[in-house]
Amino acid sequence: MDVQAYEAPLTKWKATVLDYVRSGVPDLTNRQMALLMLIHMDEGPHTIRGVAKLLKVTKPVITRALNRLTDLRLARRAPNPADKRDVFAVATPEGAEFLQKLQRLSLGHA
Repeated sequence: MDVQAYEAPLTKWKATVLDYVRSGVPDLTNRQMALLMLIHMDEGPHTIRGVAKLLKVTKPVITRALNRLTDLRLARRAPNPADKRDVFAVATPEGAEFLQKLQRLSLGHA
């Protein structure tokens, strides 16, 4: 593969990640970020089981990621009224604001 084909996107991603780290917003793992983006950007509902299957990880991995996002108020849990064994991962206004900040960083408007 031609390394130059990756250079521009990776340079942009690098700049975004560096700005993200410098921004002071909570530092999320890739799994936490993936979960946050899924529940805020993709139509739900999003069950723990469904997200785990989509990301090809175990349910405990998603539970831990959701715990962190819940602690930061970037997402929350909600019971599934149709099946009490299921829990939904739900978007929050704080999570939407976090993603808007991330978008501004990626556009170079921190």
